[in-house]
Amino acid sequence: MENRVTVSICGEEYTLVAEEAPSYMQKVGGYVDAKLNELLVSAKVGRTDAAVLTAVNIADELFKEREAAETLRAQLKEYIDEATKARNEASELKRELFKLQSRK
Repeated sequence: MENRVTVSICGEEYTLVAEEAPSYMQKVGGYVDAKLNELLVSAKVGRTDAAVLTAVNIADELFKEREAAETLRAQLKEYIDEATKARNEASELKRELFKLQSRK
């Protein structure tokens, strides 16, 4: 089901239409608004330049977060592989111990 939400970005009203929850769409709109206003104040640029710079900054955040997520996924896979190896080694040692105890 599509949801329609009106958000204010840089003093302009925009209607967002998406499958996501209205609260999520408000959050996204608020984030863009905050980033855009931050640039307008700090960089002293016009709205068009601020919009482009905001898009570039958000894209930069996205790429860095994706890279961090990929690094974490690789690290997690490594930990899982190590845990699996340790579990297999422990099972093998238990079998060996059982064999040795059975001989007595």
